[in-house]
Amino acid sequence: MHFIFSDEVVLLFDFWSVHSPAGVALSVLVVLLLAVLYEGIKVGKARLLHQALTSLSISTSQQLIEDTDQNSSSSDSPQVSRTRLRWFLCHFGQSLLHVAQVVIGYFMMLAVMSYNTWIFFGVVLGSGVGYYLAYPLLSMT
Repeated sequence: MHFIFSDEVVLLFDFWSVHSPAGVALSVLVVLLLAVLYEGIKVGKARLLHQALTSLSISTSQQLIEDTDQNSSSSDSPQVSRTRLRWFLCHFGQSLLHVAQVVIGYFMMLAVMSYNTWIFFGVVLGSGVGYYLAYPLLSMT
């Protein structure tokens, strides 16, 4: 197998069959946007993890301070259950984002495996644009 420059390609599904330069350009745009979305999801997962760790560490440290002040050893307080709920919701959200990231990643891989050079360039360019746009958001926490 080798990469070819062609305006005819079948991407991912039989109904996504392209036979014109305009169709290839639209397909490249769709794949480029998928790659940007993939990078955005990666950043979203990282931000969600950072926020969860920050909120959990603050609430856990507050709980420890309150427990030592009250000399209470009860671990079933409302604060602990809220902390556990927050952790569960964060973990659930990260799991959903991970599934979306894996699905989009495999779609992009299968698109590149069409061995169409234009589609490959779309994935590479979309990944670069997505990284450029999304990663500055990590420092804005």
